[in-house]
Amino acid sequence: MLIRKIELTSYRNYEHTALSFGEKVNVFIGENAQGKTNLLEAIYVIALAKSHRSSKDKELIRFDKDFSRVHVEAENRTGQVELDFIISQKGKRGKINGLEQKRLSDYVGTINVVMFAPEDLELVKGSPQIRRRFIDIELGQISPVYLYELSHYGKIIKQRNVLLKDMQIKRSTDFTMLDILTDQMIERAAFITKKRAEFTTQLEKWAVPIHQSISRGKEALRLEYIPSLEVSDKGNLSKIKVDMQTRYEAKKTEEVRRGTTLFGPHRDDLAFTINDLDVQKYGSQGQQRTTALSLKLAEIDLIHDEVGEFPILLLDDVLSELDDYRQSHLLETIQNRVQTFVTTTSISGLHERVREEACIFTVNQGEVKRME
Repeated sequence: MLIRKIELTSYRNYEHTALSFGEKVNVFIGENAQGKTNLLEAIYVIALAKSHRSSKDKELIRFDKDFSRVHVEAENRTGQVELDFIISQKGKRGKINGLEQKRLSDYVGTINVVMFAPEDLELVKGSPQIRRRFIDIELGQISPVYLYELSHYGKIIKQRNVLLKDMQIKRSTDFTMLDILTDQMIERAAFITKKRAEFTTQLEKWAVPIHQSISRGKEALRLEYIPSLEVSDKGNLSKIKVDMQTRYEAKKTEEVRRGTTLFGPHRDDLAFTINDLDVQKYGSQGQQRTTALSLKLAEIDLIHDEVGEFPILLLDDVLSELDDYRQSHLLETIQNRVQTFVTTTSISGLHERVREEACIFTVNQGEVKRME
């Protein structure tokens, strides 16, 4: 999977920029707030139809402009492909080879990316929401059906919570509409739970040997998907539905009293242990960082295993956060396999191997120049 060219129009602080990239490592060097991260974000956006750092799409549009456009010429397993992603006041649209996609879930996954940024180091010790988002982003790239079901689940949860709040205020005991929404929600929730459990098993398969190698064989990493609503068998869709139905039926009076949905995929979590100890509670900062790095590198292998080719790797100012040993391990893992985009404030912070192979660009106030 490769990105040959990118063209930005009215994107963030870029009025119009067109760049061609190398097949291995591409490095953007510049001071903070010059637009380096905006370039990586644009690649992320055209792959995933959303930003990794803003939930407000309008923020991606340049000041005083009506729309923003990202155009990419790329290669994937099917051959050459052109992607267009347009964000306007009316919403966002994705095109593949000039054809607009009716659903964004059909658009996502044409090219795959893995982003590793400083905030990803919070993956282990941060909130459950960060870990859920991590799972959803990666699963959404390799499974359009998952993305579609997740979107519908979110809409049902909003409807259900509005109803529960209304029932709380009115002290209603008429559960007819609530039961209908609960049945609809369980269909999606059971599917999401099963897919997340399967994803965690696959991710662990790739992450364990990576972590063992980085820790020089001293640490055994384990991953566990933890549904907020306990189920007897995470791999059996029918059993998950039955368990959920029983739990929601038993707790619906309490949910009305509290005015919100108390259980479901929107409250699930992912747990990590090293040598049987909870990394979040007892792990050192080094162990937490190694775990985060292992997960990100495992994503690369997992996507390759699922779709048949390696994703594009985006490293946003993260190499400076890793010591030489972890940085070397990352570079060895991606060497000659993964097209990589790196942002940094100084070339001196890059491993010598990167400097030798990289296409290097300077970024200054939204102007990008390739160094010869």
